[in-house]
Amino acid sequence: MRFRSLASGSAANATLVQGCDGQGAPMTVLIDCGLTQRQLAARLQGDGLQLRDIRAIFVTHEHSDHVGPSFELARSLGIPIWSSYGTWQGAGCPDAGGLWRVACDGQPIAWGAMQATPFTVPHDAREPLQLCIRQGQARLALLTDLGHVTPHALAHAAHCQALLLEFNHEPELLQQSRYPPFLKRRIAGPRGHLSNAAAAQLLAQVLHAGLRHVVAGHLSQQNNCPQRTLQWMRQAVGEHPVALHIATQEQGCDWIELDAGGAQQEAAASIHAEPAGAQV
Repeated sequence: MRFRSLASGSAANATLVQGCDGQGAPMTVLIDCGLTQRQLAARLQGDGLQLRDIRAIFVTHEHSDHVGPSFELARSLGIPIWSSYGTWQGAGCPDAGGLWRVACDGQPIAWGAMQATPFTVPHDAREPLQLCIRQGQARLALLTDLGHVTPHALAHAAHCQALLLEFNHEPELLQQSRYPPFLKRRIAGPRGHLSNAAAAQLLAQVLHAGLRHVVAGHLSQQNNCPQRTLQWMRQAVGEHPVALHIATQEQGCDWIELDAGGAQQEAAASIHAEPAGAQV
């Protein structure tokens, strides 16, 4: 199993997860699509993929930087799309040509050999969900767009080989920004977005010997910077051999391979890329 972010930030979010369909062929799933179809096609082309290679779509919630053209894309490709009932309502009850499937907290979804378990998070959307995805021994948790850390979210983030975790903002940068007061309150509130400090605390709580990759996602371009986020990440993992990555708005991050059969190769501990898609 492998995954990569195609885009991550306040403007647009999209993540690819690729496993096996159970018959030896790739099973590529798109998690959120805040990109336009043209942008999505261009970023897929950079990986040697096409729109028709996507076999399923999952939408975490109805905010435009996540839902985008997801339902139209599912209809045009003739592929199933999952979201919560609340997300579907919040998106305006879009027509997916009979391909929409209801996703519920704790109810697994089978995507070939992969099993995805949605779980609820506190965010200012109708019925937001995040995902824990497994194939064999490989386990990945996608955890963004939550205002505070809950025991429920912690339980799903535990024992993973990889995390895509929200590091949205620095509180002082947010307060100094030109954002209107209501937006500052929303972002910093209990149904908003995780600060660097809150995300680092979560990371420290779920840190274990099998964790090999952490991708920081949903960084605010106005109220955060990759260097600060990396400092928080380093502080959280200490001496553990964990590869740290930053997913950016423009490039996302490169493919990260997870070993479905056993232990991962030891992670590097030194910077060898720029913050755009950086690994540390």
